[in-house]
Amino acid sequence: MTEQNARHERHTSRARHEWQAFWLAIGFLTRIPMLVHIDYSQKLMNQCSAYFPVVGLLLGALYAGLFTVFSLAWSPLISVLLVLCVHLFVTGAFHEDGLADSVDALGGGYTVEKRLEIMKDSRIGTYGTVALLMALGLKAALLLDTRSIWLALLVTPAISRLTPLLLMAFLPYVTDPDKSKSKPVAEDFSRKRLTLSIAFTTAVALLCSMWMPGFWLVALTATIFVALLWGRYLRQQLGGYTGDTLGASVVFCELALLLGM
Repeated sequence: MTEQNARHERHTSRARHEWQAFWLAIGFLTRIPMLVHIDYSQKLMNQCSAYFPVVGLLLGALYAGLFTVFSLAWSPLISVLLVLCVHLFVTGAFHEDGLADSVDALGGGYTVEKRLEIMKDSRIGTYGTVALLMALGLKAALLLDTRSIWLALLVTPAISRLTPLLLMAFLPYVTDPDKSKSKPVAEDFSRKRLTLSIAFTTAVALLCSMWMPGFWLVALTATIFVALLWGRYLRQQLGGYTGDTLGASVVFCELALLLGM
């Protein structure tokens, strides 16, 4: 009986740990308040990254639901733009900020040190501004051009958030660890948890293929294409990845998915 109680305690503790990791992922990627008490630790912060695609699916459900409601009153264009406004507010433009900083740094720096210095600068330059405007404009245009806008809004946030996990698993971290928000997430990223994240996003892609045949192939191609191309470029230009470049990878993967759709 004692051994049974001990086993039950271990299972309960593990479930509580995973529940906290899930909420920590929500708090890391969005502005949504964490509704549970978090026993914060470096390990928990690291493990929460496995839930990024799950958080992406929840965000996608929010976006798809809002688009359906907005469409009752406004045109598809206005509805898509309103959803994008909600997205930028809920996420704090987290990934878009990473895109702007990454493009500024990679476009304006001629050495690794200078690129990292520019990336840490909170100000946005010409390269970043142009990249941000083009990314948001292209995203809106591609959403309007898809056969099923609500489905695109639902699944792209989940699939695209697998890409930074792939980069974390196969590239070194190259920025100042004392000034980086993403460092605790990136450090010693677990391949086992990556496998679980891949399994989750694969299941999402296969389910989506019921409504859009062949979507699993689009998702696979877009994810691998962005991870390989962006990852290779980062290795050449920086020697690895930073938190900002992980955010940029999400935006790039979303655009690649929408192009495929």
